[in-house]
Amino acid sequence: MDTPLFDGELVHARRMIYTPSAFAKSNLVHLQEVGQLQARSPHASTRQGLASYLFFVVESGSGTLEYEGETRVLCAGDCVFLDCRRPYRHYTGDDLWQLRWAHFYGPNMAAIYKKYRERGGQPSFHPENTAPYTRRLEALYTLAASDNYVRDMQICEGLFALLTLLMQESWHPEIVRTAGTKRQNVQEIKDYLDLHFAEKITLDALAERFYINKFYLTRVFKEQFGLSVTSYLTQLRITQAKRLLRFTDKSVENVAQECGLNDANYFSRLFKKVEGTTPGEYRRQW
Repeated sequence: MDTPLFDGELVHARRMIYTPSAFAKSNLVHLQEVGQLQARSPHASTRQGLASYLFFVVESGSGTLEYEGETRVLCAGDCVFLDCRRPYRHYTGDDLWQLRWAHFYGPNMAAIYKKYRERGGQPSFHPENTAPYTRRLEALYTLAASDNYVRDMQICEGLFALLTLLMQESWHPEIVRTAGTKRQNVQEIKDYLDLHFAEKITLDALAERFYINKFYLTRVFKEQFGLSVTSYLTQLRITQAKRLLRFTDKSVENVAQECGLNDANYFSRLFKKVEGTTPGEYRRQW
């Protein structure tokens, strides 16, 4: 049962505890709880082993977060994104904070959070503007309170909009997160691949052309674009192959050559590995 308002000695809260359908629990990113609270006295929240992910915005006041062995001081305008399966503790400061939050979960959330962290996302961060986050949290509250028969799908859509914001916030390829210094921008190498993917390209050749160590290139390219050079090149070639298979009558051999893969057998194996079907079957299906 939903409890929209809660008044206690520690907090005044407006919250919606939500129970999704069995379908949503099994297949969608689904909401567990969403709300807003104003602390009335200093207190702490401590949890671990909770099948949930927590996002909250500090709207006013200050507090502290303990997570992954680190202590982070939080202030108005800070955002927090946590995997609640891991131990965490947060508590308000003397200037009692006001938070807006959502707990949510889903069968693919572990992979999403892992990707968020791989891209450089931090458990806490300070965006230029919290309004996009608070708007999405308020929209989730409104959806949870509604009786719309497709609200689980709408809530999933809203949660993915929130996750998209978080992924965008985590993406700072120009910043070195390990050493704190700037790394070389490899955008021009990506631009070169976009134009020349149909040619024979090797890491050694790229390193020589752009005067960069190939091992450094491999590491920084993945940090900046989320894919290795080889994976990105494969993505470009397979995408072009799909265009040619669908919209021309070129043979598989010619398609392979125009995508920079002169060995048709290798091209067919690679295509099936990526798409789960052979080039010929893909053409017939589409």
